[in-house]
Amino acid sequence: MTLRTQWAVFGLALLLSLGLALHAALDTLPFGAWPALPFDASLMDVKQIILAYAVLPRAVVALLAGAALGLSGALFQQVLRNPIADPSTLGVSAGAQLAIVIATLFFPAVLDLHRELIALSGAGVATALVFALGARRSFEPVTMIICGLLIGITAGGLSAAFTLSQGKYLMSLVSWNGGSLSQQDWSVAFSLAVQLAIGTVLAIVLSRPLQVTSIGDASARSLGISLGWLRAGATLVATVLAAGVAASVGLISFVGLAAPAFVRAAGVRQPMAVLLASPLVGALLLSVCDGLVQLVASGSDNTFPTGAATALIGGPLLLWLLPKVRPMAIADDAAPVSKRRSWRGLLVLLAFLPLAALLGLGIARTAQSWVLLWGADFADLWPLRWPRLVAAAASGGLLAMAGTLLQRLTANPMASPEVLGVSGGAGIGFAAVVTLFPTPNALQLLAGAGCGALVALSASVVYASKAHLAPERLLLAGIAISSLASAFLSALLAIGDQRSWQILNWIGGSASSATAGQAGFLSALALVVLALGLACSRWLGIMPLGQPVSLALGLPLRFVRVSLIVTAGLATGAASILVGPLSFIGLMAPHIALRAGFTTARDQLIAACLLGAALMAIADFGARTVTFPYELPLGLFAALIGDPYLLWVLAKR
Repeated sequence: MTLRTQWAVFGLALLLSLGLALHAALDTLPFGAWPALPFDASLMDVKQIILAYAVLPRAVVALLAGAALGLSGALFQQVLRNPIADPSTLGVSAGAQLAIVIATLFFPAVLDLHRELIALSGAGVATALVFALGARRSFEPVTMIICGLLIGITAGGLSAAFTLSQGKYLMSLVSWNGGSLSQQDWSVAFSLAVQLAIGTVLAIVLSRPLQVTSIGDASARSLGISLGWLRAGATLVATVLAAGVAASVGLISFVGLAAPAFVRAAGVRQPMAVLLASPLVGALLLSVCDGLVQLVASGSDNTFPTGAATALIGGPLLLWLLPKVRPMAIADDAAPVSKRRSWRGLLVLLAFLPLAALLGLGIARTAQSWVLLWGADFADLWPLRWPRLVAAAASGGLLAMAGTLLQRLTANPMASPEVLGVSGGAGIGFAAVVTLFPTPNALQLLAGAGCGALVALSASVVYASKAHLAPERLLLAGIAISSLASAFLSALLAIGDQRSWQILNWIGGSASSATAGQAGFLSALALVVLALGLACSRWLGIMPLGQPVSLALGLPLRFVRVSLIVTAGLATGAASILVGPLSFIGLMAPHIALRAGFTTARDQLIAACLLGAALMAIADFGARTVTFPYELPLGLFAALIGDPYLLWVLAKR
């Protein structure tokens, strides 16, 4: 792109931003009636006050927040040499979100006085976890993003669960989580301006040593650069900027990813130039998005947070940037496994199911103590408990088998319905059914979630195949699909009607409403998927060896892939209706089975199914009893079991 073209594009974006902001102002009050500077509320009417203290500050905040996020993303990308790093993909924004939600619900007095510090604490913890895990692999790009995904999804799930548990805060938190730029005065604008000014000065100071690191760590050290302190300083500045925006206006996704990407696409390469241009592009990008949101809202009854609109660009942008990510070497980090197990090991796993059933059916918690149910008490609770126990166990088995199929299909031990975007696609299908049908039945929800899961998984696999991506990069394609799904769900949540409750309930997952019919259907489907998986065990054993070997052995590769995708998609869609998208059972159970020595495709599939069923049954018991008399979301409780395990796996070299 020539210099003249760059200036032309920048000028058009600037004119569009100014035009949309002017339209919002004139839609509130004609130009001749605008109040004079300095503003004095005592001399204004209602519309003048709205213009002076709501419309105009919102336009300025959009520019400042976009600039701060653009600079934050540019710093993260420079320090990590990772083109898809930004506060969204690294889990930084999700950490700030969780801290703000917890403070809003439980410590509102502290939040009023120290909002920025609370957001910074949450963002700082999330950043520290991601960098601590990434340091074990020299901040390898794919590892960093996967760690950020795990931490971000967990923080987002906790935020959703806390939000759902406090109905009186529901819509205010949903609006904030979506990234609302609505303002009531100029205080947020002044705060963001100060943070941006300080951050820009520090970024300029860091730009020269960051430029030196582009020639390699060894060369930078030879020139006297302290890489540890440099990375810590740049990361701190980027984290503070992202946390400040989250504290002020909520979650604004992917502006920090888009701004540096657009700058580099325009031909800018020098680190100093990228750091200076990214805030300008970020400011224009967020301003245009907010102007378009206000323009659409002026002609309809529904309003959407601006963050939900900016999140829509994240999925396509990640897919565009994905081929630019450096390849990842994973051969040296294969997970150690125990000695191969036989059918006796499967019998040991099978013995865990009666223990899980005993917990779910025979133990109750009262206000005073734990109670072992006998006789009449057991008979009274039996009709209420067995459907949810069986449904939860069947869902866990379905997710575990789907994860096993996907890991062997992609030859990637980190593949799962949660990571490859399958659960996110199921969420879009679920939300579509809830939107189209006022009172959807179980069959409609199953069809919607199943179709969404199939479409998401197919999109990931087709894109990865056409782009000739290595199996590990398929994970990032799934992350892009998941990001797009989250954006759609955020937009629907922001509408503020009954659908918000239904979608939030689905995100958390719950087995409390499971019926005997649902339990029977999920159990039958689990048996069908298990039978299909066992019938395909030879295929599953060959596919991890690679495409050339598979073709040489006469494997009908296209038919096999389609069959496995359909099976995994249907299994994920059916299970997600009950447990939501956040359980991580589909990633954890196959891992545990493989590490326990169940290395053949048949043994791993059966072992993962049994483990998934037992883990989900235990999770249902914990979700029902840990916070008695209140019930935690099932999917969230399962994620709280699985996520620490997965982070531990990533932490081990």
